[in-house]
Amino acid sequence: MFTVNDLAVQSRVPAHVVRYYTRIGLIHSDRQQENGYRLFSPENTNRLRFIRLAKQLGFTLNEIKEITQHADMKESPCQEVRKIIQDHIVENRQKIEEMMKLQTRMESALEQWQEMPDGIPDGHSVCHLIESIGEEEVA
Repeated sequence: MFTVNDLAVQSRVPAHVVRYYTRIGLIHSDRQQENGYRLFSPENTNRLRFIRLAKQLGFTLNEIKEITQHADMKESPCQEVRKIIQDHIVENRQKIEEMMKLQTRMESALEQWQEMPDGIPDGHSVCHLIESIGEEEVA
């Protein structure tokens, strides 16, 4: 059995992460000593490793909790895992496209601004560089 600090060292995560994961139900202590210290089984090192791997694949802690709940009930989480990762792939592609559009707008603006003189705010303008970009260019 491990204390929080022992489990943290064994799993190579900070102790506050072990406490947080316990608080949100991702890992469970097996029992609590009279002094209030929680004790964890060695299997929790595997659970923490799983959580770390899932996070590296982009799963959220809520998604990981759902997956581990299936596993705890001896149900295969694989179908749900495939769906979640497919949804993340679609979301990521959309974000990449949006970032590429933003990058293009930024590069275009900078190119345009290279030839423009510095301006001083006159009460009608805050920064004429930004204001020189048309609404249609930003949309």
